[in-house]
Amino acid sequence: MPEITVEAFNEIVEQELPWAHELGVKATEIGDGTAALKIPYDEKMLRPGGTMSGPTMMMLADACMYAVVLSQIGIVKLAVTTNLNINFLRKPEPRNLVAKGSMLKLGKRLAVMAVDVYSEGSDDLVAHTTGTYSIPPRG
Repeated sequence: MPEITVEAFNEIVEQELPWAHELGVKATEIGDGTAALKIPYDEKMLRPGGTMSGPTMMMLADACMYAVVLSQIGIVKLAVTTNLNINFLRKPEPRNLVAKGSMLKLGKRLAVMAVDVYSEGSDDLVAHTTGTYSIPPRG
């Protein structure tokens, strides 16, 4: 059973991550060590050439990793990104983006995750991300 609900995560986004909230980022599913997030398509997210910008996809992947780590450790606000690696694989369709993440390894101080990004309604992978979060000492 996950340590955080979809509703609780979306409340964190709304109240403490205003930049993500303003872009419409929302968790749609959270499991034990998994999460799915969505960001609605907006022309403001495009870069020259008419494709979704890399920073938009990186932000969605990072937010998904945050949901994944909180799903296993609970609400620990100072769990932070220490590394993010993203491979852009194909041009996203002009529609909502979906990120699906999972925990690869959870230790006492570090969590390693993978996130795949898709155009909503497509099985074609748009980007593949791996990342590490630092977990502060408890107590």
